[in-house]
Amino acid sequence: MTTTPPPDGTAPAGPDASALLNATGVRTAFHTPRGPVQAVDGVSLSLSEGETLGIVGESGSGKSVLGRTLMGLITDGPGTTVSGTVLLGGKDVHALSPSGRRALWGTEVAMVFQDPMTSLNPVKKVGTHLSESLRAHLGPSRAEARDRAVDLLRQVGIPEPARRARQYPHELSGGMRQRVVIAMALACGPRLLIADEPTTALDVTVQKQILDLLQSLARDLRMATILISHDLATVAGRTDRVAVMYAGRLVEYASTEAVFERPRHPYSSALIASVPRLDLPPHTLLPTIEGRPPNLLHPPPGCRFAPRCSLATDHCTTEPPPLTGYDGDRDAGGLVACHHPLGAVEEAAV
Repeated sequence: MTTTPPPDGTAPAGPDASALLNATGVRTAFHTPRGPVQAVDGVSLSLSEGETLGIVGESGSGKSVLGRTLMGLITDGPGTTVSGTVLLGGKDVHALSPSGRRALWGTEVAMVFQDPMTSLNPVKKVGTHLSESLRAHLGPSRAEARDRAVDLLRQVGIPEPARRARQYPHELSGGMRQRVVIAMALACGPRLLIADEPTTALDVTVQKQILDLLQSLARDLRMATILISHDLATVAGRTDRVAVMYAGRLVEYASTEAVFERPRHPYSSALIASVPRLDLPPHTLLPTIEGRPPNLLHPPPGCRFAPRCSLATDHCTTEPPPLTGYDGDRDAGGLVACHHPLGAVEEAAV
């Protein structure tokens, strides 16, 4: 992984020595016949032990690519270019050898992927999925790994865990399969869990059960969590901080309360306004964000949200806004990338 300065329009914070995860100026580009696609562009963030960070944005904003880059699943290669620094527990993830990264996966960082229907090998029994991971990383005997697999299934709330361990994935419901995937992620006691759209393809009731399970496990195990979602309701009551992504860049990064109660970026505000609310009159038309995200083969030179923003000026279309601290101290620590942040005038007058 090469280290390059972040592009204009980003202002990465320096590494936080007390944080479990420190990412600085992370960029991920995919090479295509028509040119490079900059899926993640100069993202910097940090995460402490026991903290939960939500990453939100529209489909195609770079959320999942960022999660995989932080974990080291996407690295420099023939079709990709990755730059910046990702420190996990003081280790530079992308400076490790392939075997070093494999040793990191499961024990230091683990991921729950989007679709439980395709995350499991259909020809392996549920217990085998768990015991193989345990034996690869921790080295117990077959019998010990088998017993631990049953304990893990019990821990994630699967009834009759001994019987379920002998079944194949197709014999379980979608919710049960996602619990198995979570058990696999927790098997070796990772310090950081990345949950990438963990409730995709599940019904609403099961979604809540899975999210409640992740939240309680993170609390009990003092595990840092990154929750990636396009559903704002998913992260609203379950995270400590929120990072809002648009077209590969962070546009807002602050406490969950600040983002949802006092959003500073027009994109964050528009996303929140588009969510249905119970206090709205029946048949109320929800506001929409006109236009579409930019083509990342040829992104606009200034703010990438400017073509869709009602507050945009000529300055916005030519100069990328830096990611800077909120004005005032009501939401100290918050960052926004906008030349005309919402609420700036009001706070300056207080």
